[in-house]
Amino acid sequence: MQNNVGTAAQAGSCGLVLGLAGGEGALFSYRMEDTSPLRQAVLAWLEQARDLPSIPQAITDVALSTQPEFDAVINAVAGAAPKSEHRDLYGKAEDDWAPRWSTLLSGSGLGDATRLVAQGATVPVEEVADSFVAFCTAPAPAVEDWLLLTGDLPEGARIPLGRYTLQTFTADELRQMGPMPALYGLQPGGLDLRLLAGAPFVHAPDPDRASDRSGAPWFDFTGPRPEARHWRALLPLILWSPELLHVDAVFDVERGREFGLHPNHVPTTLQIYEDHDGRQEEVEVRETGTFHVTQAQLPRLQAFCSAVTAKIDAVMDGATSSRRLPRRRALRLERAARHLLQAHQRTHSDYGVWEQEADELHLDYVITLEALMASPDDKHEGVSERIRSRAAALFLTPSLRQQVETIVQEAYSARSKYVHGDVLKDQEESEKLAALRDLRLIVRQVVLRWLVLTPCDTEDLAPLLDAAAAGTGRERAIDEPLRAFFRATPPQDRLGL
Repeated sequence: MQNNVGTAAQAGSCGLVLGLAGGEGALFSYRMEDTSPLRQAVLAWLEQARDLPSIPQAITDVALSTQPEFDAVINAVAGAAPKSEHRDLYGKAEDDWAPRWSTLLSGSGLGDATRLVAQGATVPVEEVADSFVAFCTAPAPAVEDWLLLTGDLPEGARIPLGRYTLQTFTADELRQMGPMPALYGLQPGGLDLRLLAGAPFVHAPDPDRASDRSGAPWFDFTGPRPEARHWRALLPLILWSPELLHVDAVFDVERGREFGLHPNHVPTTLQIYEDHDGRQEEVEVRETGTFHVTQAQLPRLQAFCSAVTAKIDAVMDGATSSRRLPRRRALRLERAARHLLQAHQRTHSDYGVWEQEADELHLDYVITLEALMASPDDKHEGVSERIRSRAAALFLTPSLRQQVETIVQEAYSARSKYVHGDVLKDQEESEKLAALRDLRLIVRQVVLRWLVLTPCDTEDLAPLLDAAAAGTGRERAIDEPLRAFFRATPPQDRLGL
């Protein structure tokens, strides 16, 4: 194998020059002088890797760290990335601070590159060297939470969701997230990023975590499931469409350092295609579900998400209010959203729910309704009747209001039987699933309409709904605001509007 590593080492840091061109002269010179020895040390290390044994057991990261030539890499890292500026690269060794070999080999991907060279693979060593220099010397990136969602969005989609962003990426853009982009596709068993091209990700910085390259495991003890923790990003999306949207996986990402996507976390299926000769071929593809957004729908989705996010933010601002009602309203919205999202996550398809969980979903939906429809002034008696009439008052036609009352009444009946120890055996499975689907669609609409109508000051929505249910003040308090919202920022389903 001809890697021409020696020639590349003599060439110095030409790849780095292109990356830094256009900066201030003094800073440019300093960085050139500071990183060139590191780049040359990495290229020299990769050159000698051709002489290493190709047996996997002999070239583990632990074994590589004991190679005498690796000392030159460690010394070059210490010169280019001093501890005072890159504390997370260093660890204590014999009462002295030194760059950690585990970070330099495993965290950066240099160990993988070394093994590939030793095993005879063609490795773009100059790109590897540039990536390693950037890994060691670049400022620490923010730690981000990335949620992989089901669904299919147009290429280049990018929609703000408060502090979150809903975005799709090309395979090459995802490749650039890792510490060694040049190695993608060379390592056996690695994730095929083409599976994720166009996949919708919701991502945001994680303010509770700082970058750490020590290699120590980090455990998430925050408690709630991901759909509950990130409800403020997910709620606008499930209110947009009646099609189911799920969180498939959550990843910690540090751009340029760590992109920990694992192939087992990406739901896939096999599709059969015919080639030009008529021969059938099985191809692994990502499962996208039924949540689809076309290019033509993208502006509508963005406008809807912006409007709903603003309403969520306005309600949640009440969490720090000195007034009791805004604080309780914020808590109730969060509770409702968490239970609605939990029910969505456990609903695999319109008519697909685990039999053991079907009855429990009624609890989530009823809690969602009660969290939003209840009033601080309500008495304990007659709760279900008030919730039923207020939920129905959110809909504009008499036929829909009657339908909503019936569905909510049946949900309360199912909930009551279940919590008192009875399992709903009196329904066929298909009827139970159909009823759950109808309930899900109604509860989604109740949440959306509550967000549209609820005041953000100290006024309570419940009296307005009670008056509308009694036939007074309906047009001005309920109908006009709902029609105005649905005209300006319509979701995919408007249910009678």
